[in-house]
Amino acid sequence: MWNYSEKVMDHFMNPRNVGEIENPDGTGEVGNAACGDALKLTFKLDGNGKIADVKFKTFGCASAIASSSMLTELVKGKTLEEAQKITNRDIAEALGGLPEEKMHCSVMGMEALQAAIADYRGETAPAGKSDDDEGRIVCRCFGVTDRKILKVAKENRLHDASEVTHYCKAGGACGSCLGEIQKLLDDMWRLEKAKNDAR
Repeated sequence: MWNYSEKVMDHFMNPRNVGEIENPDGTGEVGNAACGDALKLTFKLDGNGKIADVKFKTFGCASAIASSSMLTELVKGKTLEEAQKITNRDIAEALGGLPEEKMHCSVMGMEALQAAIADYRGETAPAGKSDDDEGRIVCRCFGVTDRKILKVAKENRLHDASEVTHYCKAGGACGSCLGEIQKLLDDMWRLEKAKNDAR
């Protein structure tokens, strides 16, 4: 059994802003129900360019529902520029923390928000795709690319392949890609260190 905070349980049992906005200004869809989690986020702006209303639909666990609910509360009343600065860590912290194994739910929320903002700006990738889908597939079980793994690892300072699994599920099924994920991480952090040492 996961050890959830009171806020996580509250947002799971009493989720805020559930549903879908008719004629939304922006729509973001991430995840895949076949892989266990999926999220659709829609928002409407007011005359001042602030998020007046936001709703979500999710297929997932208690953490996915709570993260989506909290995200909608965090972005209401914000401009798109302000909302875009919200990270998965901000969502998790606002919930009083998430189990490490459930951090991928907060990442999914952040990605849905980014996809909805990109949709509003006309920067949408082909249906169901995001920039993170570009690149070479490393985890075939969950369809996770090298680009997404490196992005999540850098944003959350992850150094171990097992940590990556908690944030984007890569390596979490058959585990055959864990060695390749670790090599990606080692190479990225070695390059980062070399860059910092050169400054």
